[in-house]
Amino acid sequence: MNKQTNVLVYPCGAESGLEIHLALKDVMNIRVVGASGKTDHGRMVYENYYGDFPKIQDENFIDELNKLIEKESIDIILPTHDTVLVYMAQNAEKINTKLAIAGLKQAEICRSKKKIYALFAEYDFCPTVFPDLEGIESFPVYAKLDEGQGSKGAFIVKSKEQLQALEDPENYVVTEFLPGEELTIDCFTDRKGKLQFVGPRIRKRVFDGVCVNSETVEATEEIVKIGQIVSDKIGIRGSWYFQLKKDVNDKFKLLEASIKIAGNMNVFRGLGVNFPLLMVYDYLDYDVNVFANNYTLEVDRALLSRYNAKVEYDTIYIDFDDTITKNNKVNGTVMQFLYHQKGKGKIIKLITKHQLVLRDTLDRLAIHTGIFDKIIHLKMDDDKYKYIKETEKVIFIDNAYGERFKIKQKLNIPVFDVDAICTLIDWRE
Repeated sequence: MNKQTNVLVYPCGAESGLEIHLALKDVMNIRVVGASGKTDHGRMVYENYYGDFPKIQDENFIDELNKLIEKESIDIILPTHDTVLVYMAQNAEKINTKLAIAGLKQAEICRSKKKIYALFAEYDFCPTVFPDLEGIESFPVYAKLDEGQGSKGAFIVKSKEQLQALEDPENYVVTEFLPGEELTIDCFTDRKGKLQFVGPRIRKRVFDGVCVNSETVEATEEIVKIGQIVSDKIGIRGSWYFQLKKDVNDKFKLLEASIKIAGNMNVFRGLGVNFPLLMVYDYLDYDVNVFANNYTLEVDRALLSRYNAKVEYDTIYIDFDDTITKNNKVNGTVMQFLYHQKGKGKIIKLITKHQLVLRDTLDRLAIHTGIFDKIIHLKMDDDKYKYIKETEKVIFIDNAYGERFKIKQKLNIPVFDVDAICTLIDWRE
């Protein structure tokens, strides 16, 4: 792929949209554009971002989407929500670019657990479904929303009274209770219908319906067989996943399937399987061969902070000892910041009271002097504020409280300790 490919992610601010951004942003000849029906976290990481974009419920959605497609020369759209998948599949002929969606039938099946279970009713991996709630005699059973996301709205039903208390029973699917191990299996099926990759991972910890700790496990013959049947029966194309859970007899039963990117697919990206990129390549009709590194990888996710610092500066004065260095080694986070700022065209001035030969120390730590626009080497009893000539659009970074306090007192410019450097990085790309 020699020409630039512009990929639109919609909506882009949830976990799957953020994973797509991470997976594609550093790929040569791919440019990512994000849009969402509200202002979300996508604005912190997508350089090309459209917040408060129309929602699919809005009458002008298709018109505005086509305007965006033309403006950004979008080659392909990766939808990240099941309802959006269905809507776009329904309106594919009105959307003026390629959609990474296998088809309307596939989108509708994967949106509804009732349709999934009806499709696979004849297979032994389909859980027992109770269409007649009044006829259930043995408990516990499991209730979940027909069109719910992940495990949101799902719960164990321990009595008939609890079942009868459902406010909207038609929107629920009630199945046998599955007490055993649960897996998510990330897969890739190419445009020729070949299931090229089956990657199971354990859902070890879930928060608010989202898996936040996952670890890769072996793809057994049982898992691969189920994956092949699901792929063939639904008619899947591209990157997708399905979930299995063991019953009382230690046999896997199907929970759901989805034809979109999952946030936790990042664990297999670490092993060499880039699902968003595979999705783009396949829908642009490129042939791919999938292979992965053969070792176990665990991912643990927590809230990650990105910042929008409303401070203007062109020049950075930064200390050396215990600022650029940490325990006499390079502080990688600070160096990331410096290279980031260099790329943004900022002027970087090193101001230090380093007691050894500074150039020798820089050479030992493999820090190139070219990253600094100026090096100011002071004596221990000198004052740094005397050498800061700028009065506007300048900041000062130093681990020492005394140095920061004096600079703030004398010059009244923004000062930062090392721990605050992350708030100055613009992650949008």
